[in-house]
Amino acid sequence: MYAYTALALVILTFGMETTLFRFANKEGEKPDTVFSTGIGVVAALSAVFLLAVCCLSGTISDALGYGQHPEYLLIMAVVTVLDSLQALPFCYLRYQKRAVRFASLKLLFIALNILLNVVFFVFLRRTEVIFVFAINLLCTAAITFFFIPDLMKIKWNFDCGLLRRMLGYSWPLLVLGVAGILNQTADKIIFPLVYDKSDAQAQLGVYGACVKIAMIMAMITQAFRFAYEPIVFASSKDKDSKEYYAAGMKYFIIFTLLAFVCVMAYMNILQHVIGPEYREGLRTVPIVMAAEIMMGIYFNLSFWYKLIDKTIWGAWFSLAGCAALVAVNVIFIPEYGYMACAWGGVAGYGTAMVLSYIMGQKKNPINYPMMSIAVYVAIAALFTAVIMWSNSHLPALAALAVNTVVVVMFVGHIVYHDLPWRSLLARLKGRR
Repeated sequence: MYAYTALALVILTFGMETTLFRFANKEGEKPDTVFSTGIGVVAALSAVFLLAVCCLSGTISDALGYGQHPEYLLIMAVVTVLDSLQALPFCYLRYQKRAVRFASLKLLFIALNILLNVVFFVFLRRTEVIFVFAINLLCTAAITFFFIPDLMKIKWNFDCGLLRRMLGYSWPLLVLGVAGILNQTADKIIFPLVYDKSDAQAQLGVYGACVKIAMIMAMITQAFRFAYEPIVFASSKDKDSKEYYAAGMKYFIIFTLLAFVCVMAYMNILQHVIGPEYREGLRTVPIVMAAEIMMGIYFNLSFWYKLIDKTIWGAWFSLAGCAALVAVNVIFIPEYGYMACAWGGVAGYGTAMVLSYIMGQKKNPINYPMMSIAVYVAIAALFTAVIMWSNSHLPALAALAVNTVVVVMFVGHIVYHDLPWRSLLARLKGRR
């Protein structure tokens, strides 16, 4: 149900999040009008979606295997609509650089969700699935309520001419978003269809459990996107913007590689977040993390076509990546099982990343520090090899000590070569 919800959310927002940043930063456009027009599109699509689900709830529930509980579908349809309506207000907070309010509302949702889950499932001992959906609805509705003061300050104005320009920019982003969701979920859909052994569901469960550890990288990438995207569009008119984008790419890769090395170094500790019967799938974690880094690099590379209003390129790149992922899964899952799912992500995001880089250097070249990036990749690969050796050949405590030294060495290299520690020391001496 949640996988379908993610797909519906991408469709209902219709690429308007990135479109808002692009048009709100254009000369001659009024940010409030851009916001009003964009949320009008989302509201219209959401209304059609909700009406369709209400009218066809029985048929859709049967098709999804929830024929006995159409209320699940109806609740999640409302949650999806509320989430889609929140998407642009959250983007507008990022555009306005109101990071504290943005983070506060996101954290409030998490805290309220955890609290209600503890109350219902721990203290009240309720076990009905309906409470999972109901809690989600309550938390989402609460956050929507907190947006009312922000929406009251907007100067509402719908511009039909602006709408046509925004739709022309956003529809390829919709294709990009759908392909992106498929990149994240297609392997789990394909696996039981092509892995014809009796333990298909069990193997998929092992893979899904281990992927949770790799989601550390996904969280870092998402946090970077939240902060970086509005800054890129706001600085697009600056003459030194390309240097800024190149530096942003470099530091993104540096710190995601650091996260990669840290996860690998402390895998013997992190593995305890999943049950012992699932740990045979831990070998997928570095592969899935590598795929997440590639996805983040692809996100960084996507700005060249977003800034010159050629978003159609993003649609083609994402479709090519999705095709590569599906091909790897279909061809190799029957023989290699869930390992093919992990490598399929690398193939999918790697394809999109390479295509975007090659075409970007032709259409809107940026002088990325490739040599420096290559050095960091090589160091991360070497340190990862050392960590994997220590984990397999040394006692647990000795391996932990060696791995910690490796992490400290990587941090030391970053501080010495790429953090302005000398200038900071000079400033501190000057103050004395």
